[in-house]
Amino acid sequence: LTFINSQNKIYDKDNITRAEGITEKEKIIDLHGYSLENANETMNVFINKCFKEKVTKITVITGKGSRSKNKNNPYQSKNLSILKYSVPNYIQSEHALMQMIRKINLKQVNDNFSGSFDIFLKKTKE
Repeated sequence: LTFINSQNKIYDKDNITRAEGITEKEKIIDLHGYSLENANETMNVFINKCFKEKVTKITVITGKGSRSKNKNNPYQSKNLSILKYSVPNYIQSEHALMQMIRKINLKQVNDNFSGSFDIFLKKTKE
């Protein structure tokens, strides 16, 4: 009740103010449990939405792929059956998405201990 009656505002976790006074907008998406097709469709929509909302950084949580059932099937591509690898590959293959992206942190993708990677979006022209 004290908060409701006060003039304090809720901290906006999506907006990060840097030391230089520049506010950046960040979003996180968690793809745990998604199929390859569903993850790719979701990322396409999410990146477009974030670009329109002037988000500067997207953190994509894919998991490490260490429990993927596809590792047991030698006839499937080990790398592309795991979201950690397939989602960045999909994004890079989509020209329209890459037009909005400044950088994908592929070092995080290739790190065996990382289950996420960052995408940095270009600034929209007003």
